[in-house]
Amino acid sequence: MLNIWRYCLQITQLVVNRSVIKLIQRVIDEDGSVKDSASPALRKARDQVRTLERKLHQLMDTLIRNETKESALMAASSVDGRWCIRSETDQPTSLKGLLLSSGSGSIIEPFAAVPLNDELQQARALVAKAEADVLSMVTEKIQMDLDEMEKSLTTAIQLDMIYARATYSLSYGGTYPNIFLPEDINEPLTAESDRSKDKTSQPPDPKKEWIFYLHRAYHPLLLQQHRQKLSTARKNVRNAAAEIRRRKLQAENMTVKGAAEIDLSSLQKQVRALEEAPPVPVDFLISQKTRVLVITGPNTGGKTICLKTIGLAAMMAKSGLHVLSSESAKVPWFDSVFADIGDEQSLSQSLSTFSGHLKQISEIQSKSTSRSLVLLDEVGAGTNPLEGAALGMSLLESFAKSGALLTIATTHHGELKTLKYSNDAFENACMEFDEENLKPTYKILWGVPGRSNAINIAERLGVPSIIVDDARELYGAASAEIDEVIMDMETFKQKFQEHINESRHHLMLSRDLHEKLLLNRRKLQEVVAQQRYKKMRELSEAAAVARSTLHKKVQQLRTSAMKQSQLSKASKRTLANQYKHAVEVETKLQTTNPSSSSIQVIKKPQSEQITELPKVGDSVHVSSLGKRATVLKVDTHKEEIVVQAGNMKLKLKVTEVQR
Repeated sequence: MLNIWRYCLQITQLVVNRSVIKLIQRVIDEDGSVKDSASPALRKARDQVRTLERKLHQLMDTLIRNETKESALMAASSVDGRWCIRSETDQPTSLKGLLLSSGSGSIIEPFAAVPLNDELQQARALVAKAEADVLSMVTEKIQMDLDEMEKSLTTAIQLDMIYARATYSLSYGGTYPNIFLPEDINEPLTAESDRSKDKTSQPPDPKKEWIFYLHRAYHPLLLQQHRQKLSTARKNVRNAAAEIRRRKLQAENMTVKGAAEIDLSSLQKQVRALEEAPPVPVDFLISQKTRVLVITGPNTGGKTICLKTIGLAAMMAKSGLHVLSSESAKVPWFDSVFADIGDEQSLSQSLSTFSGHLKQISEIQSKSTSRSLVLLDEVGAGTNPLEGAALGMSLLESFAKSGALLTIATTHHGELKTLKYSNDAFENACMEFDEENLKPTYKILWGVPGRSNAINIAERLGVPSIIVDDARELYGAASAEIDEVIMDMETFKQKFQEHINESRHHLMLSRDLHEKLLLNRRKLQEVVAQQRYKKMRELSEAAAVARSTLHKKVQQLRTSAMKQSQLSKASKRTLANQYKHAVEVETKLQTTNPSSSSIQVIKKPQSEQITELPKVGDSVHVSSLGKRATVLKVDTHKEEIVVQAGNMKLKLKVTEVQR
C-alpha cells in the first residue's frame, strides 16, 4: 500500500513543460518528420523541390511520348536522386542524353533534365539544412528541461513495470503473497497497518506454523507452455470447423468431407487430452523449525521442477508478482536465492561434474546468510556413492547449523534420509511413484522418505519369481560384497566417463571450429561489402566527373556544330569546283602529251571526306574529344551517326567527325 501511495505521489509531482510539448507538436509530425510549417526556409525549400519534381515529371512524360516506337518500353525513374528515363531495351534511341548504365536495359539522363536535376539536388540540400536547423532549435529547448524529463521517464518506466507485473499476475490467476522478515516470522509485511491493533482479538492464523507455505503451486513456464498448447489446439479446432463449413457451402464430394471430419475429430481429441492433463501442482508446507529439506525420488519424477518452483515463487514474491498458487502464499523475505542445479562441468577450468558442483556449493556457502534460500540439486552426486553420501550429509549439516535460512536439496543417496531422525532441523519428502502404472505422479509426499521400488517393479513386470527372490536375498546380504561391486562399477564408470569426456572434448573442438568458421565468414563478408562499397563509391565519383566533362563537351559540340553548319554549304561548293578544275587540267595534259607520266589526280582534302557517310564499324576521329571512336549506327536521312569512344556512347552529326 505504501508503494502505491509513493507512485501516486510521483505521478502528481511529474513536471510537464507545456511549451516544449506544444513546440514539438508544432514542428514534428505524427510520423516523426519535420512539418513544412516548422520554418519559412523549410517551407520554401520543400516548395522548390516539389516544383522541380513536377517540372521533371512533365519533361520526362513529354520525352517518352516523343519516342513513338519505344515509348511503351520507357519509364521515368529516380537514380541517386536524379530523374532519368529507364528503357527495357538496349537498342539505340533518338533520345539525347547521358547514358548512365547499359546491359539489361539502359538508363539515360536527358540533356534537358540535367540542369533541373542539378537544381533539384541543391534544393534537397537546402531542405536537409532547414530540417537540421529546426531540430537543433528543438534540442536547445529540450536541454533546458532535460533533468525533469529524465525523472519523468524514470517514473514512466517504473509505472510500466508495475503495470506489466499486474497484467502477468492477473492473466495467470496468481495470489497475493504474504512476505515477512525472518526475525518477524509471525508478522507478515503486508499486515503492518494492523500491528497497532489488539492481536488477541484476531483469530489464529493456521499458516503461522509454516516458514514457507505454498498450496497447489505451479511452475510458471510449465503453466505457460500448457496454456499455449491448449490455445493452439483450440484454434486448430476452430479453423478446421470453419474449413468444413466452407467446403460444405462449396458442395464438395463426400471423400473430402469425410477426411475433414476425421481431422476435426483428432483435433478435438488433442484438446480433450490437454484439458485432462494440466500441469500437476505441488504443495510446499515447511515448518518453522525446519532448516533443511531433503527430497528423494526416482529419475524424471519431478524433484528438479520442485526446486525451481520454490525458487521462482520466492523471486516472484520479492519482485512484486503474484505467486502461482491456489491460496495466499507465505514466503520469507530472502535476501538472496542461491541455486546449484544442472551440470557444472567446465573443460576450460578442468572441472568435472562433481568438481563443478563442489566449487558452486563452496561459493554458495561463503556468500549465503541467515536470510538466504539455498537450492541444491542431486547433492553428493557424480562420485563414489559412499563418499558422496558422506560429503552430502556433512554439507547439509553445515547448512543446518550456521548456513542459510532454508536449504532444499534433492538426492538419490539413502543415507541422507536418516538425518531427520538425528536432527530436528531436517525434514524428509519424496516424489510419489505409481507402482501399478509404473510411472511418477509428480506429487510430493511430506515426512515420508523415498524407498526403492526396483524389486517390486521387476516382480510386477513379470520377472521370474526365482530371480525376484534371489534379488531380495542378495539385497539383504549385499553389504558383504559391496566393496568389490563398487570397485568394479567405479572402474567401469571411470572408463565410461573418460569416453564421455573425450567425446565432449571433440564436440567442444568442433563447436570452436564452427564458431571460428562463422567468424571468418562474417569477416570475409564484411571485407567484400567494404570493397564493393569502395568500388561503388569510386565508380560514382568517376561517373560524376565524366558526366560533368561530357556535359561541357556537349555544350562545346553544340556551339561548333552551329558554326560549321553555316559554313558547310559554301565550303562544299568551293571544294567541288576545285576538284572539277583539277580533273579538266589532267585531261588536257593527257591529250596533249599521252606519253608523259600521268599527273595524279588531286586528292580530296580531309574536309571533303566529311561529306561522305561512314559505314558501321569504321573508325572516325571526334575532334571535340580528341579521341578515335567506332561507328555503331548510321542514320542516312538525318546524317547522324552513333559512335562509341571508350565507355561513352555519343550521337553526333557527320560534320562533327573526321576520318
